[in-house]
Amino acid sequence: MALREVLLTDAQWAKIQPLLPQRPRSSRGGRPPADDRECFEGILWVLKTGARWKDLPRDFPSPSTCWRRMNEWADTGVLEAIWTAFLDELNDQQLLDWDEVFVDASFSPAKKGGFASEKPSAEREPSGCFWLMARVFLWHAGPRVLLLQRSRWSKTSRRK
Repeated sequence: MALREVLLTDAQWAKIQPLLPQRPRSSRGGRPPADDRECFEGILWVLKTGARWKDLPRDFPSPSTCWRRMNEWADTGVLEAIWTAFLDELNDQQLLDWDEVFVDASFSPAKKGGFASEKPSAEREPSGCFWLMARVFLWHAGPRVLLLQRSRWSKTSRRK
């Protein structure tokens, strides 16, 4: 059995685990639910590699289990809580450069290339999880960036 890449350290998992809801076992018996850490690492693997869910290695729980768990956590606000906790910690450690933030979430799309005679492929909409993470990031970044901009503006106006 090949050793897979470690996506979460034990310290990171210790911060994430209390934010996840407890999974009770069914009173009717049956198979126990898949391990939350393995599901979370499966989600991270797909996000990191950009691969399809069906390409998830066998070291992780089934792709459908990881996908369902991600959607459940996104719908219940668990992913938002995790994202917020890590953003706050990185900001407290001054590891975020708020100078490099897009406040209005606008990005310039790259040219797709290709020939004019080709049929354009249908563009995919970003997932709900993407918009959730963007909203949380902007919620944290917005006030800090505005303060930075105000402080820079006041410094330049004093120099004149």
